[in-house]
Amino acid sequence: MGLRKNPLRDGNHSEVDTGPLNDILFILLMFFLMISTLANPNVIKMSVPRAKSDTKTKQTVVVSVDKDKNVYVGSTKVQMDSLESALRKYINQGDSVKPAVVINADSVSQWGTIVKVMKIARKLGATTSATVTGSE
Repeated sequence: MGLRKNPLRDGNHSEVDTGPLNDILFILLMFFLMISTLANPNVIKMSVPRAKSDTKTKQTVVVSVDKDKNVYVGSTKVQMDSLESALRKYINQGDSVKPAVVINADSVSQWGTIVKVMKIARKLGATTSATVTGSE
């Protein structure tokens, strides 16, 4: 790095040549980028437990209730009297995984019908959740 005088300024002010500094910074940047790709992110060795058998996924059954009290399991229309037998096909009480019943209801549908569906699903051992959608 040579010190030279600026001819435009008067006095004894010196100026540092920073041209080679850009080259050095570029080389350092490339060095650290290459080294960071070689670094192993799993520095701590851990033994993770593994399952011996396949785990079952939680099954979900969708029950829809429209404004005219029509009940649908999936896309099949079901009478309220036969809802328990229709849900029993999807829900096996002997399974280790507790199934979920999602109830989609229209905003103008009666809550009495929705509560009946919830009671039947819980009787069969499923968890329930209800969502209400607008009919506009």
